[in-house]
Amino acid sequence: MLKFVSFLYEKLLERRVLNSSIPLNHILLVLDETDLLLNEHEQGMEKLRHFIEWCHRLQIDIITVYIGVISSDGTDSSLVKNASSSSSSSSRLSRLEEEIKRVLSNDKTTASFVIYRHGHSHSPSHSHSPGHSGRTEREDTSVPVSVSVSASASASPYANANDKRIQISLGFGGRSELTKAVKEIVKKVERGELEPEEIDEKLIESELLFKSEPELVIRSGTTRLMDFFIWQSVYTEFYFTDMNWSKFRKIDFLRAVKDFKLRERRFGR
Repeated sequence: MLKFVSFLYEKLLERRVLNSSIPLNHILLVLDETDLLLNEHEQGMEKLRHFIEWCHRLQIDIITVYIGVISSDGTDSSLVKNASSSSSSSSRLSRLEEEIKRVLSNDKTTASFVIYRHGHSHSPSHSHSPGHSGRTEREDTSVPVSVSVSASASASPYANANDKRIQISLGFGGRSELTKAVKEIVKKVERGELEPEEIDEKLIESELLFKSEPELVIRSGTTRLMDFFIWQSVYTEFYFTDMNWSKFRKIDFLRAVKDFKLRERRFGR
């Protein structure tokens, strides 16, 4: 009886959310690597696949997932410079990347996906798996990076603004993203392509990897946030739940979206 009532409540929530006139086009999910790589990692990965399906069912076109990766000394992997710690976190990043590729390749939607991960090697490498093509590019140790794209997105991941897309960040935080953007701008100034006086917010935004601003951030299991989307999330709404990721349900997701649609967004005013 309880399951039946819960089922009806879930359907009612979903109908209310779908009938709402408040738009929600971009959602950001913040996770830790432990949410996906513990003994129950298959359950965690399967939950990620379900989350993507729930978003598409609510016609949310852009889904971003940030997965925080901690080095062996407890440091955010995006800040690691120690070789041994870097090697340890890199192996876990590779494992995460392969698992996520498997999940996304089995996704029944037509969404294209891009995976960004922090890199610590100067040597380039390439990866190929069924259902997608991958490209890995590594620059210096303080910035990314590795980029893997689905076959449908290999030419230009965001060629069509109306396409459904999924973007995954593996340990690549906001500080690294801003560092990379600043370095690119400095290079243009040094080449004489840009005057320092021309540097403004729009120029910095143009150099960021993630162009779209999320309307809603969902953080499961804790209130601790990473430094991801420092620039893009200034006017974003945040939703925290005590529910651990492995126990996160569709009804919890619908409650988060409903909560967002009931809020009065002020956009800094």
